[in-house]
Amino acid sequence: MLKSVLLGLSRAPLMERLVVGFPLTRRVVQRFVAGETTDDCLRVVRALLASNLMATVDFLGEDTVTVTQADRVTDTYVELLNRLAAEGLADRVEVSIKLSALGSLLKDGYELALDNARVICATAERAGTTVTVDMEDHTSTDATLRTVRTLRADYPWVAAVLQAMLFRTSTDCAEHTGQGARVRLCKGAYAEPSEVAHRSKSAIDRNYKRCATILLEGAGRPLFATHDDAMIEHVRSVANRVDRSQSSYELQMLLGIRSEEQRRLAGLGHQVRVYVPFGTDWYAYFMRRLAERPANLMFLMRALVERPSKKQVRSGF
Repeated sequence: MLKSVLLGLSRAPLMERLVVGFPLTRRVVQRFVAGETTDDCLRVVRALLASNLMATVDFLGEDTVTVTQADRVTDTYVELLNRLAAEGLADRVEVSIKLSALGSLLKDGYELALDNARVICATAERAGTTVTVDMEDHTSTDATLRTVRTLRADYPWVAAVLQAMLFRTSTDCAEHTGQGARVRLCKGAYAEPSEVAHRSKSAIDRNYKRCATILLEGAGRPLFATHDDAMIEHVRSVANRVDRSQSSYELQMLLGIRSEEQRRLAGLGHQVRVYVPFGTDWYAYFMRRLAERPANLMFLMRALVERPSKKQVRSGF
């Protein structure tokens, strides 16, 4: 019930104005969001790399309503990728893009988003890194996968994201097991109707394991986005059974969640990539993080009654 409420609030303009305008909220947001500027983001990324982790960077923004906004998002990714290349970081840092941020919700939006995604992919290729196309709610799944297939014609390393909560995902996974295909499997963070999605944790977990097995038994490079020990152990067990090396797949986690475990897994030789969002449009992302784990909501409540440190005041928030 709490998850559904928080996910509903992630799309409530009045609540967004209240949360964004409340100064103390930013003390919590900085745990999950790497500041508002490219400089803020790069500081966080460098620290992760120093801990033997990798990163995928997301410039936040899902409600692009003008072509100008879509162009700004695209230009920000181009700037970021060029800076990653200039600093020699691109071999360990990729970018994640949302088609809605690139204009897919506008009139003829998927053509606009595809053009913008091509610009980002071309820049990523020159920089020596890759791009993951994030999945959004179930109504966009077909169009997003169609866009990924189109991009892969020129950039075969483009990754798709599939959500284990959807009934269809085991079939989608089976279609993305070709040689070198990159697929990020996550549980899903949207409030989906029962007609298309599993609703209980146990059902979602079963489907995640089923989909993980399909991907590991294939010839692609699966990317497992989860903080769940049971899911991670399943991945490691199946990988051992099918004789996959640790370098042939990735474990992915979110910035600010289980950071010590991220470093521990990397120390065991796993490829661990951290999802690093940044930008001013952080509200919807932040609310989804609260919805995923009740502990995050308690963290928010504690932070609201504590005094900020000097480090927090100096951050991008």
